[in-house]
Amino acid sequence: MNQFAISAEKRCDLGKGASRRLRRNQSRVPAVIYGADKPAQSISLLAKDFAKLLENEAAFSHVLELNVEGAKESVLIKALQRHPAKEFVLHADFLRVVSGHKLNAHVPLHFINEATSIGVKQQGGEISHTLVEVEVTCLPANLPEFIEVDLAAVEIGKIVHLSDLKLPEGVELTALAHGNDLAVANIHASRVRGEDEEAAPAA
Repeated sequence: MNQFAISAEKRCDLGKGASRRLRRNQSRVPAVIYGADKPAQSISLLAKDFAKLLENEAAFSHVLELNVEGAKESVLIKALQRHPAKEFVLHADFLRVVSGHKLNAHVPLHFINEATSIGVKQQGGEISHTLVEVEVTCLPANLPEFIEVDLAAVEIGKIVHLSDLKLPEGVELTALAHGNDLAVANIHASRVRGEDEEAAPAA
């Protein structure tokens, strides 16, 4: 099994009771594949294999290969339902990916040069992350595992917007395409420093 491939079995016994039995008795995760103008297909995954796959952050923004009893499907993880207390996956939704057709997917942001940014190292500011992931539109072959946000030159009081991000070739930001230039991060004055400066005159 390569890094982004996993085997699955067809699932005919449906319903909440069947899903509970599947998880409890067979240690499997019920799931559904849909999209690409094909009927939805109910499947199940071995829980330990799926958990291992999800340990890699890139699995959430990578085209996965599902091997359903010999039939291969290219899919994206669309949604996960997790146990509220134990965090293991109760159910998964997969979206079919068609080569040559653009897709929408959520990609994580990786913030770099935070400690050495002008606003932090030279001006004593603190960084706030407004977004931790973004939705992109691209062809399956161009889907990035993450997008970097370089904070090296960001000064205190400045905001990084979607329009400031450097995108891989062939990748568009869905929000930006709809005219929403959202804030990604900012560097603001340290709260502790601000309180100290206010207290100094009184002292």
